[in-house]
Amino acid sequence: MYYVSEAKLINSKTDLLKHYHLKSPPEIFQASLLTTNLNGDEATFQEAMKVTVILGQFFGLNPVIGVSDVDTSKFRFQIRSWRFIYCFLSVSAQIMLVCFSFLKLFTDSNPNLSANATLVFYSSNCITTILFLRVAMKWPSLCQHISKTEAADPSTDRTLIKKCNVSCVLVLSLAALEHLLSDLSGLAGAIDCQKEKGIFEAFSIASFPWVFQYTGYSPYMGVFAQIINLQFTFNWNFSDVFVICISFYLTSRLEQVNRRIEAVYGKHAPSSFWRAAREDYTRVTVLVRRVDDVIGGIIFISFANNLFFICLQLLHTLAEGIKRTPSCRLGEPDERPLQGYEQTVYFVYSFGFLITRSLAVSLLASRVHSASREPAYTLYCVPSASYSVEVQRFLDQIHGDTIALSGLKFFNVKRGLVLTIAGTIVTYELVLMQFTGVSPTPPPPTITTPILINTSKVVN
Repeated sequence: MYYVSEAKLINSKTDLLKHYHLKSPPEIFQASLLTTNLNGDEATFQEAMKVTVILGQFFGLNPVIGVSDVDTSKFRFQIRSWRFIYCFLSVSAQIMLVCFSFLKLFTDSNPNLSANATLVFYSSNCITTILFLRVAMKWPSLCQHISKTEAADPSTDRTLIKKCNVSCVLVLSLAALEHLLSDLSGLAGAIDCQKEKGIFEAFSIASFPWVFQYTGYSPYMGVFAQIINLQFTFNWNFSDVFVICISFYLTSRLEQVNRRIEAVYGKHAPSSFWRAAREDYTRVTVLVRRVDDVIGGIIFISFANNLFFICLQLLHTLAEGIKRTPSCRLGEPDERPLQGYEQTVYFVYSFGFLITRSLAVSLLASRVHSASREPAYTLYCVPSASYSVEVQRFLDQIHGDTIALSGLKFFNVKRGLVLTIAGTIVTYELVLMQFTGVSPTPPPPTITTPILINTSKVVN
C-alpha cells in the first residue's frame, strides 16, 4: 500500500510518475500524493463493505463465508454452512408468507389495491432475498477481481470506509424507527378495537389476518410472522443501502483516476501519459461492468419497489388525506398512546423516509456515470502541441461507451433518471386514480361513515 513510511512515500511517488511517464508531478498531483493515506489505512472494497455485508448476514442475506477476513481469497460460498442454511430457512419461511398473500388475493370476493400491495411487498422482498443468494454465489470471485484491481492501483480515498459505514447505520436506524412506528400504529388499533383479547394476539391477528385465517392463531405463529415480517422490512431497506455503498466505492475509483487527469489540465503531457491514463480508466470501467453484472438484479428490484410504494402512498394521501383515526369505542376514554394519530405519524414519516431514500439511491448511483464523463473536460483542453492519437482514443472511449450502474440492463442510472421517475409517478398516479375512482377534490359534505384503510403493515 502507498505511503507507510518516508522511504515508501518517495518510492511510491517515483513509481507513480514512471507509470504516467512524467519527470515531475504537477502541483495538484503533488498535493494529492502528500495527503493520501498517511496513516497507512487501506481503503479497500472489502473494508468498505464489511460492516454492510455482515449486517445483511444477520437477516439471511449474502451468505458468504469469510467476509470479515482481509484476504479475499478466503471468501467462500458453501451450501454446507450455517449461513446458507439460515438463508435457505429464511427464503422458505418468506415463500410461505407469500403463498398466504396469494391465497388472500384469490379468495377475497372484492380484492382492493391494499390486497395487491400486500402481495407486492412480500413477493418483491422474497425475490430480493433470492437475488442476494445469487449475489453470494458470485461475491467471492467479484471481490477477488476487485482485489487484483486494487493491487494494480490501490484506492486512496480515506473517507470511503466512513461514508459506507455511516450510510449503512443511518439508513437502517431510520428504517428501524419506521418499523417501530408501524408497530405502534398496529398496537394502538389492537388496544382500541380488540381490548377483550391479549395485546399481542390482537396485534398479530390485525397485522396478519390472511395468515391466521388458514392456520389459526397461536403465540408461536404470531412470533414467527412478526420475525419474518421484520426480515421483509429489513430486505427492502438493505437493498438500497447495498446499492448506495457500492456506488460510493465505484465513484471513488473513478474520481481517483479523474484527479490524476485533472492535475495536467491545460498543461503539456506526453502521449505515453494519456495512454497510461486511458489504461487506468479502462481498468475501472471494466470493474464497473463486472459489479453491475452481479448486482443488476438488486438495483432493478430496489427501484421497482420504491416506485410502486411511492405511487401507493401518494394515492393513499389523495384518497384518505392525513387525519386522525376515529376510536372504535365511542364515549369511552381513548387509551391509545397518541390519541388516534399513531397511523398519521407513521404514514408521514414513512412517506418522507421513502422519498428521501429513493432520491439518495438514485443520485448516488448516478454519480458513477457522471464521474465516468469527467475526464472529457480535461481532454478538451489539451494544448494543440500535445494533442495525439491517444487523446482522441480516450475521448472516443468516453463518448462512445456508457459507464453506469443499471437495472438488469433495462435502464441506466443517470442523473436524468430522477426526472424520468418523477414523470412516471405522475403518469401512474393518474392511472391509479382513474382505476380506483379516487379524486383529489373533496366531495360535497354528506353524512357518511368514514372508510379506514390500515396500511401500516402494507408499507412498513
